[in-house]
Amino acid sequence: MSDREQEGGLTAANQSQGVASMVTSRFPIVSRTDFSETTFLLDILHPTMARAAKPGQFVIVMLDEHGERIPLTIADFDRDKGTITLVVQAVGKSSRQMQADCQAGGAIYAIVGPMGIPSEISNAKTVICVGGGLGVAPIYPQARAFKEAGAYVIGVVGFRSANLMFWEEKFKAVCDEFIVCTDDGSAGLHGLVTDGIEQAIAKHGTIDEVVAIGPPIMMRACAETTRPHKIKTMVSLNPIMVDGTGMCGGCRVRVNAQIKFACVDGPDFDGHQVDFDDLFSRLHRYRAEEKQAMERYSDSCRRLIAADAAAAQEGGK
Repeated sequence: MSDREQEGGLTAANQSQGVASMVTSRFPIVSRTDFSETTFLLDILHPTMARAAKPGQFVIVMLDEHGERIPLTIADFDRDKGTITLVVQAVGKSSRQMQADCQAGGAIYAIVGPMGIPSEISNAKTVICVGGGLGVAPIYPQARAFKEAGAYVIGVVGFRSANLMFWEEKFKAVCDEFIVCTDDGSAGLHGLVTDGIEQAIAKHGTIDEVVAIGPPIMMRACAETTRPHKIKTMVSLNPIMVDGTGMCGGCRVRVNAQIKFACVDGPDFDGHQVDFDDLFSRLHRYRAEEKQAMERYSDSCRRLIAADAAAAQEGGK
């Protein structure tokens, strides 16, 4: 057995689990919604994926045959329409390229998935579903699934400000209580999602489970908030990922002092057992390379704009 296998990585079951489609054609973008200057939603026609998808799973997309493999959590799926929903935040080279190139009427070159182990929808009677920033999108299908399972669902979502909010009505339709938190107090509770969690715990006393998705620092804060109350807390980890099948080892995380691969062993883990310091360290590992890629992309965009402007000026003579 290889060292990687001994560390909890790839098995035959992991390798094939949940992968419904190894694509060979492009997939139409049915619609696009922009929530802010950096955050946007894509509805993509993929009937096979829509039938197979479950809460907590993710896909890997490629914009073109030479593009980076980008892991994105499935934010929603509609089995009747045959669509999956992805919510993207344009922060790096590939996501900014998606923002520029992915428009309604266009298409995604390749999509693989659904990948990862689906979230366990337990028999919990009272659940707090917490989403922060971009994590608001993938927490929605979990809230819906808990509601369908008969749980009393408390939704807690956090944004920097009111102008970045989205899906408020969708959440209200599946949550028995809905708490909005904003950093600047422009909507809902002035504070962090941890303040929303504390408010829900104080009101209800007994909370069976908390599910939190968002930036790693937010998920750690959620886990530390629930730890004194001994409330089961599940988080969805987002380490650097390449192939999504456990082969590359890039998404290695430490959970309960053991090595796990987020792509095949997760992405959901017990937040009280996750080594977040190790996760932070791995997330920062390729910052220099990411910066260089962004600079090359920005320079290429500037040269294209300059060339278009020169061509237009020449044509106007």
